[in-house]
Amino acid sequence: MPQVKTKDESRRSAKWHMRRRAIIDLSAEVFAKRGYHATSTIELCEANQLGKGALYYYIGSKEQLLAAIHDRVMDEVLLGADRVALAGGSPPEQLAMLGQELLDVISRYPDHVWVFLHEFHALTGENAEQFRKRRRQYERRVEGVFEAGPRLTARAWLGMHNYTYLWLKANGRLSAKQIAASFADIFVWGTANPSAMMPRVIADTGG
Repeated sequence: MPQVKTKDESRRSAKWHMRRRAIIDLSAEVFAKRGYHATSTIELCEANQLGKGALYYYIGSKEQLLAAIHDRVMDEVLLGADRVALAGGSPPEQLAMLGQELLDVISRYPDHVWVFLHEFHALTGENAEQFRKRRRQYERRVEGVFEAGPRLTARAWLGMHNYTYLWLKANGRLSAKQIAASFADIFVWGTANPSAMMPRVIADTGG
């Protein structure tokens, strides 16, 4: 489930939360273009048309902003895992649905996912611990679908899906749902007879 909000955040107005989300989304784009360490607080303020005091009011420190971007990704993928669990189905069906949910997040939040995969090492202290806990929580949800050798298998599955951020396009010839279905077939049945799925995937990625 999404991260529990602090008492201060829960008392904020809907307008405050909307502005905060907009700052997180725009800052994810800035970090994805320039890198976390290469981006100054002044540049973040300029991009969001805010003074330093206003940025602190909505977010806090630069690292808190990075943590908020990571939380946005984790909120989405964990909600997707919840939907899959509620839907039920066989392990292959759940695997396909998990893939669809994950690729949907990657296609909708490409900048957030880039920051998530590249900049998590910059998180420190409680921010780093919270990130590790939530990432492990999602990994356990994936592992639960597999019956044997779950952790290594789940990591292989995650790697297969996570790095679609390098080529997945929201308006590509194949939807996230179609790619997830092909990935599920490859993962469950192997690549002994890939003719029905691989040409479409290769064509869409420009291979």
